[in-house]
Parts: sequence; structure tokens; C-alpha cells
Amino acid sequence: MKLSARDLDWNQVRAFLVTAQEGSFSAASRALGQTQPTLSRQVSALETQLGVTLFERGTRTMALTEAGEALLAPAKAMLDGALDLSLAAEGRSTSMKGQVTITATSLFAMSYLPPIIEELRTRAPELTLEVIASNSLQDLRRREADIAIRHVRPSEDELIGKLIGEHTAGLYASPTYVARKSAPSGPEDIQSHDFLGFEAIDQALAFYREVGLAVTPDQIRVISGYGEVLVALVHQGLGICILPDGAFCDGLEPVLPSQIRIDFPVWLVTHRELQTNPRIRLVFDVLAEALKARPSDKPMS
Repeated sequence: MKLSARDLDWNQVRAFLVTAQEGSFSAASRALGQTQPTLSRQVSALETQLGVTLFERGTRTMALTEAGEALLAPAKAMLDGALDLSLAAEGRSTSMKGQVTITATSLFAMSYLPPIIEELRTRAPELTLEVIASNSLQDLRRREADIAIRHVRPSEDELIGKLIGEHTAGLYASPTYVARKSAPSGPEDIQSHDFLGFEAIDQALAFYREVGLAVTPDQIRVISGYGEVLVALVHQGLGICILPDGAFCDGLEPVLPSQIRIDFPVWLVTHRELQTNPRIRLVFDVLAEALKARPSDKPMS
């Protein structure tokens, strides 16, 4: 059977690619926001059209066949081409209508974005604004977000970043925890204390060591990758944790504030192709102006 490029259905190719990347129909359906039966039909239709079997189907996971492995790279190339086309078109759009997606860590989004979103709604009422609150870096090239607020400088050539300023963080504990265990007198006086972990425990241990605290795995018995959950756990008195300074720390007690202070940058990042889009440019500029003007995060001594 002779198959030309115009015969291919991009939705079916995308279904194949995302299923291969996610490892199952259920995970791929969540990633694409589609139902599992729809995704399964798309992959089956592509297999029929190509005349090959792409997956060995198991009860919970799926493995690529030899044919599937061979077609994976061309499918990725199709995706990259579609993304480049989307970025080029979006960058040349002149409309102020449409959606702009902003991503930031959950605590940063909760603390700083609501008044900025309100200002944007006033200045550009035709905009639709989506906020993705996630501690994971969203892929801007794949249009998972249009603008990212990050705490690391972008390293990809196709991304541009603007340094907005610095944010601060420190060690915090609840008054009930301090009353029960007393506050450590110095970085060397932490052996009897409980600490909370963020993300993977190895990452948390490495960060504590980086700021001068020799925390051991036995001292971290509670872990969460969600900022709001960590704040709630600290308020509950379950241990000491590094937290960004902000209103959510009201009622908590700084621990070793004169010895453990952390400064980290705030970067605004977008794709180079999108900086000429007027609605993305507006959101980028309003974010930059508002975040630069925010009150200092440093706690009063």
C-alpha cells in the first residue's frame, strides 16, 4: 500500500507518540486530556493505516514493537515541526484575544499572582489567563506554558529570560514545635530535631547540607513536593523546614534567622518566538513591573 504524507492523521500520530512516552493508554489519556477509549481507537487506526503493530499491549503497560521503535523518531520530528509552526504563527499574531498561560511554583502563584491577574483582567479584558501552579518546570517549547516564573536562569537557546529580582527563604517552625523541642542554638545543634523534606529525600538532604545543616535521613520522616502542604505541616508542628518568606509564614517562628538565610533569583522566561506576540508581551511586561515593585520578602528582625 502506498501511503503519502497527506494521508496521515496528526491526531493519530500524536496519540501514538504520547502513549509511547507515557507508557500506557491511561497515562497518555491524562496527558492529552482525552478518554482512554478515544486514544486507543486513534492508535489502532494508525496501526491499520500503516499496516504495522506499534505496541505490545499488556494489562497495565505497553511496550513498543520493533516497528514502533523505528517510527518513534519520525513521529517526534513531526511533533517538533508542528510545535515550530505553532510558535512561529503565535509570534506573528497581532490579536489581543486569546489565552496566555503562566506557570510558577504553587506558593509563588498563590502569594503574588492574584493581584497581577486582576490588573491584567482590567487592562486586557479579552484575554483568557491560565495559571499552572507547579514545582516542575513546564516545557515552554512544547507550549505547556507561555510565560514561566522560575528561580533558575534559562539555559535553552530558544528561551529568553529577564531577571526580576531576588526572593528570600529561611528555616521555619511552629510555636508548638519550638515549645516542645526548643529552637536549635546553631547549625551544629540540630541532631535532636525533626525536618521536613521536599521533593525527593536526597534532594532535600543535599539542599540542607548546602546551607550548612548536616541533616540525616533519620531526621526526615515526612516529605511532600507541594508547597502548601509543607506550610500546613510546619504549622501543625511536625518539624523544621526551609520555606520561602511570605504571608503564609505568618504565625511561624524563624529558626536560626541570623545564620540561615537563602537568596534565590526570580526570572521571567518565555520562548524567543513569542516575545513579539502582543498579548504575551503585555502579560510579560505587567508581570515584570508588578514583581519588581512587590514589597521585600525579608522578615523584620
